[in-house]
Amino acid sequence: MRSTPALALRLPTLGIFMTTLLSGALLLLPAPQPAHGQEVVVVEVDVKAVAAGTRASKLIGEEVLNADGESIGDIDDLIIDQKSVLFAILQVGGFLGLGGLLVAVPYDRLEIGGDDEPIVLAEASREQLERMPEFKYEP
Repeated sequence: MRSTPALALRLPTLGIFMTTLLSGALLLLPAPQPAHGQEVVVVEVDVKAVAAGTRASKLIGEEVLNADGESIGDIDDLIIDQKSVLFAILQVGGFLGLGGLLVAVPYDRLEIGGDDEPIVLAEASREQLERMPEFKYEP
């Protein structure tokens, strides 16, 4: 009587080949796929115009004032959605970055001046921001 060294199955089903039944484990390998090219579109930009913008890393952590010069919060983060709408996440209240409420405001409402000028959200007060819905980061 002839013995078989190992049981091997080859079933070409739905593009998956099941091969090699060893020690009770089944190894599933995907079927080979053809290589597809990817087209890359390069857009030229005016580097001087880009350099005139404000870096996000310079804004995060900066204090935000209202029109009366009162501190109403700090910029915690900047978020951009799929339609290129930018939001500033402000931390309102708390002490030394702890215990504050996070709120989202449209970035274009912030008045951002030069390096030594304050960031202003003119139409807001701390009390108004504290009544806004809390922003929570998605995991």
